[in-house]
Amino acid sequence: MIKIKKTYKFALYTSVLITALSAVIVIPIIENIGILKTLLFISGLFIISFLVIQYRAEKFIYKLIKKTYEEVSLLEKTKLHQEAVTTDIRTLTSDVKKFARQNKLKIETLQIRDEYRKEFMGNIAHELKTPLFTVQSYILTLIDGAVKDKNVRDKYLDRASKGVERLIYIVDDLDLITNLETGNLNLIKEKFDVITMIKDVFDLFEIKAQEKKINLVFDKPYSSPIQVKADKEKIRQVLTNLIVNSIKYGQENGTTEISVESLNNDKVIVRVTDNGKGIEAHHLPRLFERFYRVSKTGSRDEGGSGLGLSIVKHIIEAHNQKIYVESDYGVGSEFSFTLDVVKDSATRKK
Repeated sequence: MIKIKKTYKFALYTSVLITALSAVIVIPIIENIGILKTLLFISGLFIISFLVIQYRAEKFIYKLIKKTYEEVSLLEKTKLHQEAVTTDIRTLTSDVKKFARQNKLKIETLQIRDEYRKEFMGNIAHELKTPLFTVQSYILTLIDGAVKDKNVRDKYLDRASKGVERLIYIVDDLDLITNLETGNLNLIKEKFDVITMIKDVFDLFEIKAQEKKINLVFDKPYSSPIQVKADKEKIRQVLTNLIVNSIKYGQENGTTEISVESLNNDKVIVRVTDNGKGIEAHHLPRLFERFYRVSKTGSRDEGGSGLGLSIVKHIIEAHNQKIYVESDYGVGSEFSFTLDVVKDSATRKK
């Protein structure tokens, strides 16, 4: 079916109407002009009417549409202003709807980012404010005269020092994330045994785990090394953060279990599984955001910068690897990430 531009339809219908009305009025007045002259008169009137109406309609619509295109082009400079201005209403409607859909998505994305930005600024202000106020209160107390008491002085200076250490810890983590996000962190990849590294981290946090009666275990005996290639210290930081979180939020008499499984000849996947509190499903999409905390109250009492999982995610992604999280609330959680395996050891049974 042939589609006719709406301006042509408008001009056609209007011309027919004008011609008919004119013929009804004029022909009775003009007598004996003949059928041929009458037909020529009607045809000429119709053609002239059609051309004039079509021209004026397109000219009028063109001005309106051109103004609309120019205004829209201010918002979308890369596209609409580069195209020819059309007077076809269908084309204009299609373009505007497409523009609206695209920019609606952009606006929604910007609104979400703005909400995250506001939340992030609030979180970082809170994280920095707490140790700053702690340090300030102890120093002011010492200035007010407590410095004369040696026992009080030493105790308050020690607490102020811990507050400063926490500030440094937060700033260092922020600096690390910034470098990871901007790609300014140089990874020093080397070959190492990931099993030995896991054992070292277990040893480092054995006492902390015992305090909560949590067992740090492998899923099975690993008699042979599993050689991977990555930045050794950064992967140690990943394992440290995941194991510390598992202990921090684990249940007493619980277990933190690590397994290392072969995915294929090129990769292994390291799984850190616990039977702790678990995480509610609606928290999972935002779990790796900076300063995002599942619990807004008790989690800060556990310490940390609130940046641990965000750092983990950025380190793994800097290695071009994947990180995953699965959790059942009240049952436990599993964090896992992939690593490149050294090919000469990939085929061994781990």
